[in-house]
Amino acid sequence: MDPSHASVKESQLDVGKRSDRTNTTVEDVFGNEEGHQIRYKTLSWQFVALLMIAEVVSNGMLSLPSALAVVGIVPAVILIVFLGVFALFTAKLLIDFKLNHPDVHNMGDAGQLLFGRVGREILSLGTILFAICACGSELLSGQQALSTLSNQGLCTMYLLLIFAVATFLCAIPRTLGHLSNLALFSSLLILVAGVVGMAGAGANPVPGRVINATISTNFYEAFLAITNPVRSPSRHFMFFMFVSEMRRPQDAMKAAWCLQGFATVFYVVFSVVIYVYIGNTVQSPAFFSLPPKWAKAAFGIALGNFLISGSLCTHTAAKLLMIRFFRHSRHVHSHTFLGWFTWILLCFGAVGIAFVLAIAVPVFSYLIGIVAALFASWYTYGVAGFFWLHDTYYLEGGRKALARKWAGTIIAVLTVLLGAFICVAGTYVSIKLIVEAYADGLVGHPFTC
Repeated sequence: MDPSHASVKESQLDVGKRSDRTNTTVEDVFGNEEGHQIRYKTLSWQFVALLMIAEVVSNGMLSLPSALAVVGIVPAVILIVFLGVFALFTAKLLIDFKLNHPDVHNMGDAGQLLFGRVGREILSLGTILFAICACGSELLSGQQALSTLSNQGLCTMYLLLIFAVATFLCAIPRTLGHLSNLALFSSLLILVAGVVGMAGAGANPVPGRVINATISTNFYEAFLAITNPVRSPSRHFMFFMFVSEMRRPQDAMKAAWCLQGFATVFYVVFSVVIYVYIGNTVQSPAFFSLPPKWAKAAFGIALGNFLISGSLCTHTAAKLLMIRFFRHSRHVHSHTFLGWFTWILLCFGAVGIAFVLAIAVPVFSYLIGIVAALFASWYTYGVAGFFWLHDTYYLEGGRKALARKWAGTIIAVLTVLLGAFICVAGTYVSIKLIVEAYADGLVGHPFTC
């Protein structure tokens, strides 16, 4: 049966089994927005690129120089560049999947197509958990920045609360279009903060510093060091939502090129410059290795980026549930009381949970590593292979298509296997790190300053 003749209902229920690349019967998640009070599809690819940069290039880069101190400059730079190129490749697979299935709004929808209802629930839950943990990570970075600026003059719990409230307020706009101007501001802030950090390191080099091109180490120490380069580009779970709110989703790859080009070059330059001037004693976050005045300047500038990145994480968790509850209803596109009440409650809940986790779970920073290993490894890397295999099999002729495109099939399978390896190894390293932290008495107490 030619799927182009299938009904809309059938194509929505059975699109994972049978569809066509040119099938236009499946309406995208926001449909025709003419006459609607709230319009989502307003983003240009330039502003999507800025949103991606604001979200991806954030506090994760501050831990990259410490990776060089463990494995050396050459292996770390090769890894950062490889992961940047690989993340661009998986972004291409993700965007192609989105264009083939315009009704996919988030990883949960993609999971429905790939693995049925179980896949939907697992990937939806993973998206929410990862978004909340990422928000908590940004809250901690904001608290560290405020503590540095105030000379630890206020209890960290209060600083964390202040930053959480600000993050909640920034997340309230219903559409990404209303956050796109903040994304421009955020991207500029993290760029300037990085430049200030490099200038501070260059103006105050550490005497007698040790710099290594390569360092011999064991698997545990090496993988522990590279978890930060692996996690730094791991925000692909937001890409479906970004593309869903574009005026022309066909231009999404332009935004991905801008993101990965900027992020990869900036990561390499920042991590190498900081490491060369500070050496193997570089801390994580790297700004802690700067003299107080330079640290305050860098943290003060980066503070806005932490805020906006945290609000985007909050927005992601809230919008997945919002669309899950009200997809294709008037509460999505109109200013209804129920719609706004639910949206504000979801944003408050996401930030609230992130705040509680950050202050109540002594091993929260390690917990982020476990969540990232379990889900980010798949969202950014492994699941993209499944996207390609799924669409090649169901849209292009089944097993014959996979055999005909044998090179692509091999690459897709290797992509899945790499995601599985990062997942297993990252989880092992994170759990071992928690065990060692408890054994060494490094774990603090909840609800303390």
